[in-house]
Amino acid sequence: MPELPEVEIVRQSLEKILTPDIRILKAEVRRKDIRFEIPKNLAANLKNQNVGKIRRRAKYLLFETSTGVLLNHLGMTGSWRLLLLNEELGIHDHFCLYLSNNKILVFRDPRRFGMLDFFNKQDEHKNSRLKDLGPEPLDEAAFTAHYLFQKTRKRQTAIKTFIMNQKIVVGVGNIYASEALFLAKINPLKKASRISQSESERLRSAIFQILQSAIKLGGSTIRDFVSTDGTYGNFQNQFSVYNREGSGCKICKTRLKSKVLNGRSTYWCPSCQK
Repeated sequence: MPELPEVEIVRQSLEKILTPDIRILKAEVRRKDIRFEIPKNLAANLKNQNVGKIRRRAKYLLFETSTGVLLNHLGMTGSWRLLLLNEELGIHDHFCLYLSNNKILVFRDPRRFGMLDFFNKQDEHKNSRLKDLGPEPLDEAAFTAHYLFQKTRKRQTAIKTFIMNQKIVVGVGNIYASEALFLAKINPLKKASRISQSESERLRSAIFQILQSAIKLGGSTIRDFVSTDGTYGNFQNQFSVYNREGSGCKICKTRLKSKVLNGRSTYWCPSCQK
């Protein structure tokens, strides 16, 4: 599933496509649902609209128009593609935006775990998918070492599970949680309540650094992820521990371990991470 860096890469690509001078002539909903039912008024609300801004909140994309906000989650295999007007649509192209430059912006989702919704701008703070989300990990003012340390107190869950909790901090998925904990030299199985103040500082810094590096390298392509222009990510070539169980640690050469933690594969170096 695309994580924060991949969604941010898509956001940046879409921002270049849906410039202020480009108008959505019409929208076409090609099936009534994907993971959830698609709002019946979605096409009508987007007709003849310009997208003023495209934002990311956690792993959600928010397209702002004068009539409201189009909310999108990529799910596991969702992607946006820009097609020429005469190009043929595929069976997995579930939603289309016909643009004033004679191109079509298509939401493609083979496994249909993605999501499309629409709401009024003033209702964003009470939207059920957004209202309980924690701070953004790249927001240095909101996601601080002090905040992280205070949130870990009396929490008996493993630190890796803890930082993947979207109510604590958003967007730190399985790949980047493993990589950040390696960089911070913290064992992913360690209880959150046992994390010290100095470890909180290292972990906050590591999360920020890993996510920024992943964005710079276009995200990680493990199976399906490609950007809007069809390019693959490159951060997977920089993995220190993720999906490398049995290989030697890049720092100390110790054989890396793996374990399924809360249904997600977890990777770490037993020597470097304490």
